[in-house]
Amino acid sequence: MLDNPVDSEGYEAVEPLYQDLPGWKESTLGAKRVEDLPANARAYISFLEEQVGTSIDIISTGPDRMETIVLRNPFDS
Repeated sequence: MLDNPVDSEGYEAVEPLYQDLPGWKESTLGAKRVEDLPANARAYISFLEEQVGTSIDIISTGPDRMETIVLRNPFDS
């Protein structure tokens, strides 16, 4: 993993890396646990965690406040 540039000029040297991942057609709306998500959605979350080098703590599964999966409370130390 590379460090982010510290100023806007540093982004001129950044080259995007595109990677295709399998999608899913199943709805995530109303999922209450990560296990309720489609397998490819769970794989996508794992992929993102690997790429950014940190854990994903909260997953939104819809527009309502209650449509959220909290894996780890980000405010707990």
